[in-house]
Amino acid sequence: MNIESKLIETVIEAVHDIYDQAPDAKTIQIQKTRKDFEGDFTLVVFPLLRMSKKSPEQTATELGDYLQQNVKEINSYNVIKGFLNLTIDKSFWLDFINSVGNNNSYGFIEADENSRTMMIEYSSPNTNKPLHLGHIRNNLLGYSVAQILKSQGNNVVKVNLVNDRGIHICKSMLAWQKWGDDVTPEKANKKGDHLVGGFYVKFDQEYKKEIKELVDKGSTEDDAKKNAPLILEAQEMLRKWEAKDSEVIALWEKMNSWVLNGFDVTYKELGVDFDKVYFESETYKLGKSLVEEGLEKGVFFKKEDGSVWIDLKDEGLDQKLLLRSDGTSVYMTQDLGTARQRFTDYNANELIYVVGNEQNYHFQVLKIVLSKLGYSWADYLHHLSYGMVELPEGKMKSREGTVVDADDLIEGMVSTAEEMSQELGKLDNYSAEEKKEIVKTIGLGALKYFILKVDPKKTMTFDPKESIDFNGNTGPFIQYTYARIQSLIRKAAEKDIEIPTQVSDQVEVSAKELQLIKFLHTYPEILNEAAKNFSPAIIANYVYDLVKEYNQFYHDHPIFSETDRDKLLFRLFLSIQVSKVINSGMHLLGINVPDRM
Repeated sequence: MNIESKLIETVIEAVHDIYDQAPDAKTIQIQKTRKDFEGDFTLVVFPLLRMSKKSPEQTATELGDYLQQNVKEINSYNVIKGFLNLTIDKSFWLDFINSVGNNNSYGFIEADENSRTMMIEYSSPNTNKPLHLGHIRNNLLGYSVAQILKSQGNNVVKVNLVNDRGIHICKSMLAWQKWGDDVTPEKANKKGDHLVGGFYVKFDQEYKKEIKELVDKGSTEDDAKKNAPLILEAQEMLRKWEAKDSEVIALWEKMNSWVLNGFDVTYKELGVDFDKVYFESETYKLGKSLVEEGLEKGVFFKKEDGSVWIDLKDEGLDQKLLLRSDGTSVYMTQDLGTARQRFTDYNANELIYVVGNEQNYHFQVLKIVLSKLGYSWADYLHHLSYGMVELPEGKMKSREGTVVDADDLIEGMVSTAEEMSQELGKLDNYSAEEKKEIVKTIGLGALKYFILKVDPKKTMTFDPKESIDFNGNTGPFIQYTYARIQSLIRKAAEKDIEIPTQVSDQVEVSAKELQLIKFLHTYPEILNEAAKNFSPAIIANYVYDLVKEYNQFYHDHPIFSETDRDKLLFRLFLSIQVSKVINSGMHLLGINVPDRM
């Protein structure tokens, strides 16, 4: 039982013994004592006054006396109005840090037969363009949330849904047919996703020219967009694809394979992976059959042009298209099929979609449609809606070719890391191979941390230079502190100092050291909160605060100049426990920490 649970249990006993009342555990509010007051934990007394029928101060004093007598870990208490501040004895904190020293998975919970199965979908790229900065936030968020959920005892299935069909895919295919001159990734010496993405941009450029020509001839812009020859050809190609035209399918398979191979390279560089990959080209048919099912049940209706819709006016929404008049499906169609397929495959307790907040309405509708079709598991769909990533100069647009390419960004981050590390002299005395590994670790750590430290719900501005600073709330700052601790451990070994695996409860501990131990004590609580909120930012900012706390301790408490051997050994032991939690937290963010830097 942890100390908070023990305090709650004893408060319930106290209220029963002193006031002959039986409070609900939910009314017992135990929280961390505010920094400006003395104490470790605070009991909020106000909810208990109706049971004590006494003043807040008297109630708090009576409960404080009872707790001090019955909880050996409590050293003292003080009362401030309706708040009972409890100070925990030093021996408890030393016992705790010793327990961490013996625990290589501190804060983690093992999965068992009662564990929930959580499926998390992230990445979801289109096979008509390479991954960009927005995809990087998506992949990093999805992978980290999966790691965090797993750390809290859940069975986690990481899935990717590849959007490999639809009008946007046909646009790239058509452009390659018209202007590709049989080019391949090998001939062009390009990654396949980059090659195909170039044709998507080419389509848009030529399409805009056609629109302008039609407008110049007297068409309205809306009519020009609908009637431009290129868009009509792309629509015809989509119809042929759904009709399984052999020529179109062969081209589609060839170009998709180029893109998928390119994606795999980027995923490997980012350090993300998947347990299962779904393809829309395989699930859209199931979605179509669900639409037919909905028509039969009267959940959907057909318009005169043959298109299929659902009316959601009673839910405060509008009508939603499920099948076009030419029989081709839309995103909603395939998402219906994919959701059904996943619950059939894994019988998950929850399905989490990591998708940008511009799709909030889409997922609201998806849940309603599945519920109306009679699927009770629709309640278990959760949209992890995250904000867009912008650059200092504004938004990105992929069809105009103004996005920040993921591969270019990764390469640029590593290059910047090398440049800044050289300037600061952090790469002196390293071999070429070691330098390469370290700058990659720093560059990717900077990128990942800068993105993940921001609350997922918030729109963020990504600034590469700011992210790679070796000071402040950055990945390199945290990595450097971890490397510094590893350096201390190596130095101890050089001096033949054997660091203990346990420390004596008689060792003299300063207030700053005690504060650091208390900080480590909150780690399991942080992991639990991050899992509940699907928020890596909670862990990222905790690790940063821990590192700040450690650096202050290190500044105030020299280690190797300490003449008291017990204190020296304790500080080395404490440093190791801090480094283990830094490594653990960063691992959950998908970030490596180097032993040397």
